[in-house]
Amino acid sequence: MARADIGIISPAEAKKLIEDADPAKRPIVLDTRGGYKDYFRGHLPSAHHLNFDTLRGTDNGVPVQYLPDDLTKALLVRAGVNKDRLHLIYATGDKLPNDEILSASMVAYVLEKYGVENIRIVDGGLPEWTKQKLPVTQEYFGNPKGTLPEKGKPEIALTVDDVLKRKPGTVLVDARPHNEYVGDDDIWLRKGHIPGAISFHWARLMEKDNTHKFLAFEKVKADLEAAGLKADAEIYVYCGTSREGSLLRFYLKHVAKYPNVRLYEGSWKEYASLKQFPAEKDAPKK
Repeated sequence: MARADIGIISPAEAKKLIEDADPAKRPIVLDTRGGYKDYFRGHLPSAHHLNFDTLRGTDNGVPVQYLPDDLTKALLVRAGVNKDRLHLIYATGDKLPNDEILSASMVAYVLEKYGVENIRIVDGGLPEWTKQKLPVTQEYFGNPKGTLPEKGKPEIALTVDDVLKRKPGTVLVDARPHNEYVGDDDIWLRKGHIPGAISFHWARLMEKDNTHKFLAFEKVKADLEAAGLKADAEIYVYCGTSREGSLLRFYLKHVAKYPNVRLYEGSWKEYASLKQFPAEKDAPKK
């Protein structure tokens, strides 16, 4: 069995694990795409479809908030998530703006929050898998019921109060496209960003021709550090609904190996509804 870790895996290595002669050593494979018809059209062998958006819903009028623990745990158990197994997660999305790598990183975040320690995102997703002419199937696959770890990691999640009460020196970073950061969009109830936040679009960490494929840390280290995202900083990440933030956090924590990176789950869609708190459109002065 692969060592307990969270990170990325090549399609070729993922295929080897999926085809292990010992069924007990095969990974749990989760197709996280929102389009169930995409799953029907073709998916990785032994992939169980876990639509990322089944893990969220409207709460107190704010859409796409994470579900309560009991509901989330029930959904993860039904998906076969297992404390003793490796989990391979993937989606499609190789081009902006519709990019489902964010679905994969969001599900990886949820699994980590509920204590799962052995997770890999398939680097390049289904586009890279098919490019390498690896096998795709239309056969359905359902995991047996899983068993979650007894202890989770709720500390990786931030509330709006955590963000508002952050210590001086904490780096708050907005992972959305820059136009949303400055309020040039038709999406959000309020325009702009949380005061003091810097802008770093998650797509800067991905290959241009397949935005499901991660750039090596050496290629983005200088950009990250120039933006103020350094390994010794305490970093709070947010975005629009938490998917983009989950990708940026995944990269910083599990690719770059930064030790202290957390995600504001409510993100801008929650903050924008809390009109007692200010928003700004200009970048913070350095």
